[in-house]
Amino acid sequence: MDQCDCTNEDIGGHDGSSDSLEELKDSRAADTAEEEELSVSFQSKYFNLFPLYQDYCVQAERDDLNKQNTGFVCELTIPLELQTSIIDFCVAEDKSFQLLSIAANICLAKAPPVRCSTLWQDLEEVKASGLLRRLPDREIRLQELMFELIGSEVSYLNSLTIAVKHFYASKELKQSLTPREHHNLFSNICQIMAASKKFLMDLEGQLEESVLISQVEDIVLQHCPEFHRVYVPYVTNMRYQETMVNQLLQQNRDFLHLIKNIESHKDCQRQSLKSFLVLPFQRITRIKLLLQSILKQTKPDADSISNLEKAIAAIHEIVTECDKGVRKMEHIEELVYLDRLLDFGKMKSVPLVVSGRFLLHQGPMRQRNVGISCFSNVYLHLFNDLLVISSKKYWFQHAGFTVMDHAEFPRHVKVEHVQTELLGVPPDSFLLHLYKSHTGQPTTMKLAAETRSDTEVWMKLLQCKR
Repeated sequence: MDQCDCTNEDIGGHDGSSDSLEELKDSRAADTAEEEELSVSFQSKYFNLFPLYQDYCVQAERDDLNKQNTGFVCELTIPLELQTSIIDFCVAEDKSFQLLSIAANICLAKAPPVRCSTLWQDLEEVKASGLLRRLPDREIRLQELMFELIGSEVSYLNSLTIAVKHFYASKELKQSLTPREHHNLFSNICQIMAASKKFLMDLEGQLEESVLISQVEDIVLQHCPEFHRVYVPYVTNMRYQETMVNQLLQQNRDFLHLIKNIESHKDCQRQSLKSFLVLPFQRITRIKLLLQSILKQTKPDADSISNLEKAIAAIHEIVTECDKGVRKMEHIEELVYLDRLLDFGKMKSVPLVVSGRFLLHQGPMRQRNVGISCFSNVYLHLFNDLLVISSKKYWFQHAGFTVMDHAEFPRHVKVEHVQTELLGVPPDSFLLHLYKSHTGQPTTMKLAAETRSDTEVWMKLLQCKR
């Protein structure tokens, strides 16, 4: 495995000192170009009044949860009294982004909505066409779902525009941060906004050609390569983004003051910075759900079925890659943290932060000392390719580990059940064989877990052939 390029500074806050002058110049030039390109906002031809995407998501979750919408349409609403955003709940409760839907359900009861919906059947062009008299109910529901894909993209782009205009482009906010902090905070949100604008232009262009909406799945497929390019790195960075926001709010008074001022702007509608930063994650997952709903309302023999399934699969692949990226960054963050705690002393140290490595299990053990009937406490860290055996140490009220031995896993590691009565060792004991320890020689340890269930977990993991 290759040693990972990620350093300790990549996991925590960034002070910008490691940036080269050329990198910062290129970054600022790219930012300026993006701001100029995005300075002209997109004006929808069909949606004059729409909520922020944060509010749309809450209403969508409400409709999904209660299943009370007989028209199979998620109406666009503005919950005026929604005080607690979903992302704030997740951060406060230390939840992962995968639990957003659970958090949403808790928040829904606090969001009495004021309706201001735009439906496909309410468009003047649709009324004038006579389609509502000729189309069966199922086809009207299908049209409404495809129209919701367009309308929700309008809402999404509106929120992204506010995020870029008020937060990202704030000169005062930039001055309160280092260039690296600003980049890590907003990542490639401008690229995501540009991708949304192009996607919406194509969707509305299709609607402009014919009020009888069709081929939205083709448009989604056309944009999936760009979605993959911009969404995967953004969502992957969200864990660091969340950590940085919390650190800045606690440690940077200027940042805190500026954010409060921006959030109080009427355009932001009392939504927090965090609720804007989580928008891309919410959108890419919502597109998949909308496409699945469209598929359910489409006749099985329709020509669009094939590309609908392809579009759903393509979006699913993007979501899967986002999830993989998040988990990879979590693994790296954990490795960097453990690398600070493990002290190899005089023995040759093992680079802990390497590409592809992740922690499988860790926990305390009791080791029977050779020649005497007493036990000492040891601690095991089992990675997917390495086993590290340590003893706990404490310094300046902080805990760490002094490495006693390590071996390549699973190649040089084997476990064996023992007859505890014959060997005079406690129940729930086992033998740990290291065929090649850090000295290059084989060694065996008698280890006892704290409980039988702990022993079963360790035996199962250590016997696994990877």
